[in-house]
Amino acid sequence: MRSGLPSLAVLLVVLAGCSAPADAPAAAPTTDTPAVTLPAVPGVEGEVVLLRTDAAVGGQVHVRLTDTGDAGFTLTSVALSSPAFAPQPASAQTAVYAPRRTIDLPVPFGAVDCAAAVQPVAAVVELDRGSGPEQVTVPLAGDDLELVFDAECAAQRLAEHVTLSVEGLVPDGDRVSGSVVLTRVDDGGDVVVSSVGRSVLLEPAVPDLPATLADGDDELTLPLTVGLATCDPHVLAETKKPFVFAVAVEAAGESAVVDLPLSDDQRAQLQELVDRVCG
Repeated sequence: MRSGLPSLAVLLVVLAGCSAPADAPAAAPTTDTPAVTLPAVPGVEGEVVLLRTDAAVGGQVHVRLTDTGDAGFTLTSVALSSPAFAPQPASAQTAVYAPRRTIDLPVPFGAVDCAAAVQPVAAVVELDRGSGPEQVTVPLAGDDLELVFDAECAAQRLAEHVTLSVEGLVPDGDRVSGSVVLTRVDDGGDVVVSSVGRSVLLEPAVPDLPATLADGDDELTLPLTVGLATCDPHVLAETKKPFVFAVAVEAAGESAVVDLPLSDDQRAQLQELVDRVCG
């Protein structure tokens, strides 16, 4: 069996109906401690939302803030706060609010702590109501950050059983070819790859899916080819994550969707393919 675990970038989706094995760590602690409720901020309400662009970019959500007061304010920075996510530096942004105006602000999230509770979720905001800057902590409604948490933690648990890698990627006419390699981490149980999804720009092909790394086998190698799904100029100009391919995997009762891991050199090869085929 190989040593070294390739990192698994998480796509912000978890397959419906997945469940953790009996000996897997709990996704969040269960205690008798009452839920913490953050005080409201006069004139500002917020919600955390996961937009389609967040799934494309990865590592971020949007904070949706609304001016619920009678006067405007200017926001100059925002950061996400949750016990389950490592704090990140505040994002410097400028957003001018008027009464009843709602603006969505992209905000990065940090590494997830799967033993922590997601709530309370808040936005730490610096704003100016006309009398100088002030920092406020705005409680955020919505459960989209729980979806992020579930996906991140499912991928962490999956990585305890199997890792993925892409190997031998080489130019092959109007495609590139290589292999997807599954490497077992623990000692048993079937591992099933059921699908490999396309990006907006590129379409990978892995024949004969679903494929199974059988109990007792240490490694499974699957042929991979990647070709262009489109050369549409608008797609070429606008796509933010052309090299993100979602892989659905199940191991030891844990189902998750993770990103096909690619090195910088492999992404460069895919970019060369785009340049060669699309001109």
